[in-house]
Amino acid sequence: MQPLYVRVHARDNVAIIVNPEGLPAGTSFADGLTLTEFIPQAHKVALVEIGADEPVVRYGEVIGLARRTIAQGSWVREELLSLPSAPALDQLPLATAVPDSLPPLEGITFDGYPNPDGTVGTRNILGITTTVQCVAPTVDYAVKRIKQELLPRYPNVDDAVAITHTYGCGVAIQAPGAAVPIRTIRNLALNPNLGESPLIVSLGCEKLQPAKLFPTSPGLPVLQNEDPFIVRLQDQHGFQDMIAEILRFAEKRLEQLDRRRRVPCPASQLSVGLQCGGSDAFSGVTANPAVGHAADLLVRAGATVMFSEVTEVRDAVHLLTPRAINEAVAQALIREMAWYDEYLERGFADRSANPTPGNKRGGLANIVEKALGSVAKAGTTALMGVAGPGERVTTKGLVFAATPASDFICGTLQLAAGMNMHVFTTGEGTPYGLAMAPVIKVSSRTALAERWPDLIDVNAGRIATGDASIQQVGQELFDLILAVASGRKKTWAETWQLHNAPALFNPGPVT
Repeated sequence: MQPLYVRVHARDNVAIIVNPEGLPAGTSFADGLTLTEFIPQAHKVALVEIGADEPVVRYGEVIGLARRTIAQGSWVREELLSLPSAPALDQLPLATAVPDSLPPLEGITFDGYPNPDGTVGTRNILGITTTVQCVAPTVDYAVKRIKQELLPRYPNVDDAVAITHTYGCGVAIQAPGAAVPIRTIRNLALNPNLGESPLIVSLGCEKLQPAKLFPTSPGLPVLQNEDPFIVRLQDQHGFQDMIAEILRFAEKRLEQLDRRRRVPCPASQLSVGLQCGGSDAFSGVTANPAVGHAADLLVRAGATVMFSEVTEVRDAVHLLTPRAINEAVAQALIREMAWYDEYLERGFADRSANPTPGNKRGGLANIVEKALGSVAKAGTTALMGVAGPGERVTTKGLVFAATPASDFICGTLQLAAGMNMHVFTTGEGTPYGLAMAPVIKVSSRTALAERWPDLIDVNAGRIATGDASIQQVGQELFDLILAVASGRKKTWAETWQLHNAPALFNPGPVT
């Protein structure tokens, strides 16, 4: 393999090394650039001499200031950069560069399960919602019995899932922050892939009573049934009765779900969540741009596309507020950024705490570089809406669903937002998966796809070597989303039944 580097933007004064084993000192590129030291794959090389306190530029944006002079051809490492200030939220352009609508894609369909509320599932799953962590082991035991004894009799039901969590009691249930986990649990139960047929298991004495979880207040999503299925364990006579009662209600739900059949549905009924984890310096030039192209195709087909992870958007927010469809949407995005700034400050932390050791090993110097690569997943269309953590998204097109960057919390909140398909990009690799929605894994590097051929669904690393274009991989991903949503293909995470447990975001006090 010839020495290769990737320079993203004409203004960039750094580029990343493509060669899998890195390149030694003395390596010369076709343009005459010569390395002065060994540089690992995905790490940055200085294309010109960068003076002390001068900006280091990648993606056409400043990712740091040089702490000392950096010689041309040398390794631009984390310790050589000072973190620049985040964009000032009160000085951002609002809806000043709204993209023109792209030509619609007509007639795109997938085979899904329509729900009474107009949403569509890509899977047909029995969900058992819990109101408190106390009942979790009992529900887990019941789900094992359901899978062994009941599911084989209902071939049209894909799975049974326990929606367990650590919330529900020992918390300040009336505190403002409590709204986030409560609405998250509520909206998880109403995810399109659960067919609007939730079964609730309560202990009986917890603070999060079923009536609080599913109130009848106007404007809130509530159970379709006037008498929702609720099992209170403290009303039962011993453990065996608890299990029998859960199985009795589960069978009634399974009978309902088993009557459902896939039918052709417009692609506008897809709600696709986008996320990255174990990111590296290739993520922003291969996997995430390819996902961004697929996102544009989905938006053109009328679908909802959600991107998230506040701390991985914060340093690129100035690129997004101009794309908002109107000033109200731009202000909503700023509101979520400001709320999270304050949340981190209360915990004596800031956005610099985000990058992991793996991110840095993969060539990401700081959160600014990570964020600029992360927002590539959002494609090029107008930002149509913003949702707070745990809120249900009903807007079509590109939406920012505010979540922490934690993989598990982000996935959980996107499920609560109504996600029925998940796309997850990774550079360092993770076997992450979700029980309630299919997860398509996209690798940023060919080396990862080759090392994990039975975990990675799409290899975007081909873009870095010129073996495929962003558009080709994006189209491949779009086609795979439709096939997986239709049940014609399974992802590797589904094949191995890799399911990370739900992880709630609870910014409220624990008592």
